[in-house]
Amino acid sequence: MTLSQSGSNSPIMEAAEIKQIFQTIVRNVSEIVMGKENQVRLALTCIFAGGHLLIEDIPGIGKTTLAKVLAGCLGLEFQRVQFTSDLLPGDILGTSIFEQATGTFRFHQGPVFTQVLLADEINRATPKTQSALLEAMEEHQVTIENTTYMLESPFFVMATQNPFEYSGTFPLPESQLDRFLMRISLGYPEREAEARILKGKNTKVLIEDMSACVTRKDVIEIQDRITRIHTSDAFIAYLQNILEFTRTSSHFYIGLSPRAGLSLLQAARSRACLDGREFAIPEDLQFVMPHVVGHRLKTKDDMSQFKPADLNRLLMEIPIP
Repeated sequence: MTLSQSGSNSPIMEAAEIKQIFQTIVRNVSEIVMGKENQVRLALTCIFAGGHLLIEDIPGIGKTTLAKVLAGCLGLEFQRVQFTSDLLPGDILGTSIFEQATGTFRFHQGPVFTQVLLADEINRATPKTQSALLEAMEEHQVTIENTTYMLESPFFVMATQNPFEYSGTFPLPESQLDRFLMRISLGYPEREAEARILKGKNTKVLIEDMSACVTRKDVIEIQDRITRIHTSDAFIAYLQNILEFTRTSSHFYIGLSPRAGLSLLQAARSRACLDGREFAIPEDLQFVMPHVVGHRLKTKDDMSQFKPADLNRLLMEIPIP
């Protein structure tokens, strides 16, 4: 049942209603993507925050399935692009084609003109093709031959990537990584969940039979509600202390940028809203932090990406107000 069918005529959803919707979506997605409830919660936190999601793991774990199921449960239009080394920017954005009948060029939209774009194995494409998504992800628009085309709202990019040591991959540049609000990893399923996967129905059949939990209008309304979640001065001070620590600590190569700070703020607000609260608390920041900063921070000693131990070090150094 979608929200529009629930009988609520209130122009602004109540916090408890949003929490119930969130729990329903998590439950429905988890019936197909089994044993990954925490990752589903993180993905939805990212999406409702209005951010783009990067799912990094080895092939066959269920990254593409998660993206498809999330789009289906949210009732959003979905397009998938398989990234390969010979993929061109025009294959994603679209291109102008000369029509002999009219003697003019007409722009044919690419798959980016959708509501949920799955960039499957994004790091198998060349950096030039990867960068074609930057404007779409940042501005929700596409510029082709000096003409700007607006993308429909909401617009999300869910990208999957294989570990860098896999052959045929190109590392995502920092500017591209920074456009992703969050990065998550699925990991192997636990034994009980894998048994249910092996004994269950074909995933394709389950996706085809799936019905949307909410509508596009509901998603936009929840997004708007999240931007109005209250953050106290003490909360903002705690967030600033985190940002300042990463910039002054000898442990990190480069500190978090103001954009990263805004990403942490919006993700924490999203977590608070989906938890049924009107205000954000430090625990919201701590919940989203590894997945918001993990692909933005690098340690100075070996230039490796952020690890759980780095998070523990960071949180221990910064007292909660």
